[in-house]
Amino acid sequence: MSDYDKLTAHYQTINRFAHAQSILGWDAAANMPAGGSDARGDAMAELSVHIHRLSTQPQLADWFAGAEQAALTSEQTASLREMKRSWQHATLLPEDLVQAQSVAGSKCEHAWRTQRQENDWVGFEKNWKEVVTLSREEAKIRSEALGLTPYDAMLDKFEPGTSSTSLNTLFSDVKTWLPELIEKALDKQKSSNIIMPSGTYPAETQKALGLEVMKLLKFDFDHGRLDQSVHPFCGGVPTDVRITTRYDEQDFVQALMGIVHETGHARYEQGLPKAYAGLPVGEARSMGIHESQSLFFEMQVGRSKPFVSHLSRLSKDAFNAHQDPVFAEENLSQLYTRVEKGFIRVDADELTYPAHVILRYEIERDLINGVIEHTDVPELWDEKMKAALGISTKGNYKNGCMQDIHWTDGAFGYFPSYTLGAMYAAQYKAKMTQTVDIDTAIQSGDLSPIFQWLSDNIWSQASLHTTDELVTRATGEVLNAAHFRKHLEERYL
Repeated sequence: MSDYDKLTAHYQTINRFAHAQSILGWDAAANMPAGGSDARGDAMAELSVHIHRLSTQPQLADWFAGAEQAALTSEQTASLREMKRSWQHATLLPEDLVQAQSVAGSKCEHAWRTQRQENDWVGFEKNWKEVVTLSREEAKIRSEALGLTPYDAMLDKFEPGTSSTSLNTLFSDVKTWLPELIEKALDKQKSSNIIMPSGTYPAETQKALGLEVMKLLKFDFDHGRLDQSVHPFCGGVPTDVRITTRYDEQDFVQALMGIVHETGHARYEQGLPKAYAGLPVGEARSMGIHESQSLFFEMQVGRSKPFVSHLSRLSKDAFNAHQDPVFAEENLSQLYTRVEKGFIRVDADELTYPAHVILRYEIERDLINGVIEHTDVPELWDEKMKAALGISTKGNYKNGCMQDIHWTDGAFGYFPSYTLGAMYAAQYKAKMTQTVDIDTAIQSGDLSPIFQWLSDNIWSQASLHTTDELVTRATGEVLNAAHFRKHLEERYL
């Protein structure tokens, strides 16, 4: 067996353990009773350590050296590059740090679920301090090995090739035009007459409606399912994708679009190439590219007028409300493009959402680089919310700095992916319209031409190319935020 084949077999073994870890994580969020938390945390920490040991075995260095001397195809060369990248990331961290992070993250995340509801910053801060300390330790190790700033070294885990220098430029530009665009959109919608949901919308009915929408989006139910959790997410593996949402029985709007969003993530996973299953090269390119799929589904497709027409029809049927003006096409369209300055990122509209992301990016960048301390975060959050959206979170930790799950387990460097994804999605649509009549495809109820373009250009390519190469091959240029601005101006002005 060649060194390259040994590596391939080894990484497929690692993937099987990661598969088990992913399903355990999904179960903890969707099914596990509260009393199972400590034992589950220990089990997942044990699994993390085992995966880390597999990922850092001494013979891997020899196998990589041998494989690099072999004659490989371009696909094998890409696969070797991604395996080596995975190996280099794993070998940077000592085992005791990996275990300590897993335990601290599980403890902080589980307690956060209750602490957030109780607005308990003091209790949360005690657990979070350890998560931040360990994350900084990780960032320092990665920074020294990769020759990057501590934050850029963390960012590299989620967005290979992206730097805070490029993000600073990108986000600084957005901050020059976004506030005015938000104000213009708010002014414009003053003349609209939106009817807000006011009935009771049973969770079971909302779930049935969500499943119908997933069928329209061609989700493969033989290889995935929909469940409920505190924080919506997409997990599992390509052959067994688990998506979740949360339901509010006084408002069906958020859960329904949340399902559309998570289905975008799921279709990407289900569309990854079978030939590279279980290998790093067969995985999603980056979190920004992953978000570009969920946001293409949600923003470019889901909130478009032709898709809202389907939502109107399906909602009337589901709730037996054919005469209810809430479900009229025009009203639903206004609900799904309504701009409002609010506290909560996951409930934010498409226009104010980047402001929420930029705020988090600026805080986590300075936190990991040691410019600020974790105890500074509530005050900074309040300052930045007032500057960006004109609302204060002073004393309101639940709807301020404690609202997201990401920081509870040290996922620093993740937040920029959301706005990068929105930008990529707008760029795909601009290119796709040259060969696909998007609105006609959506109106017909057969969205196959749209999904075929995404499959050809994004899903089937997995991690065969760098992010810039992938986007350039798909659209003819690297990330260009002008498409995002144009999309927002066309939709909201």
